Amino acid sequence: MREETLQVITRMQKNEVAEHAVYGALAKRIKGPNAKILAKIAGEEEKHARIWARYTGVMPKCPKWKIFYHQILAMVFGLTFVINLMETGEEKAQEIYSSISDEVPEALSIYEQEQEHEQALIEMIDEERLKYISSMVLGLNDALVELTGALAGFTFALGESRIIAMAGFITGSAATLSMAASEYLAKKNDPGEKHPFKAAIYTGIAYMIAVTALLIPFFFIPVPVAALFFCLVNVAIVILVFTFFVSVVRKEPFKPAFLEMICISFGVAAISFIIGWIARTALGIEL
Repeated sequence: MREETLQVITRMQKNEVAEHAVYGALAKRIKGPNAKILAKIAGEEEKHARIWARYTGVMPKCPKWKIFYHQILAMVFGLTFVINLMETGEEKAQEIYSSISDEVPEALSIYEQEQEHEQALIEMIDEERLKYISSMVLGLNDALVELTGALAGFTFALGESRIIAMAGFITGSAATLSMAASEYLAKKNDPGEKHPFKAAIYTGIAYMIAVTALLIPFFFIPVPVAALFFCLVNVAIVILVFTFFVSVVRKEPFKPAFLEMICISFGVAAISFIIGWIARTALGIEL
């Protein structure tokens, strides 16, 4: 066997072992149908790893830190996120398996199993949060655009971090309740929606997470412009994390969505900052 082929097999075996260990650990921590599905996927991954062991001569173990790391990710972002994240790159797998099929006859059959059986199992994963992902996107996007603009305007118009924080908190709280109520009414009037209250809760939670992230700098940094700078840094981080989450669970391109949201939020902030400067200058208000 060529050295290049053995390296490919070793790499794939390590991936299979890691997936077996992570999925198996997650299956033990949850209950219901999802646990059985994960256990089945873990079993498939172990079978594949043992097939590769015939060629590598070893059965490696998954590092404990990797299992713990993915358990934390599952708690925060959900099972679908972790599974899709671990399966990233599978679209290139067919080319890899085909390249070694002459030396490893089982390669293509393993690929077919992963594509058919495991993907079918993955699609059976049922997570409540994914049913309301559109509500979370609505709440988060609206909060980032609306509150970023408001805080930028307040920064120049009010000129004191504590006052800006107070105004932002009042604005954010009112907007959270407004968005949640609007989502509730919208979903209630949707014939296919069974849980409008849950949709409202997810929208409100996403909105309030964004509000909290944006306001924190103004509570701790006395210089308003400096606080606004770190507020915008937090905006970028929230957009980065949430856009990555959505791109993984929906299997959509990350970069276009991230750049679009960054441009919108920062563009609104710049316009609002100018409006705040014009309002303060025109009205002659000094605080």
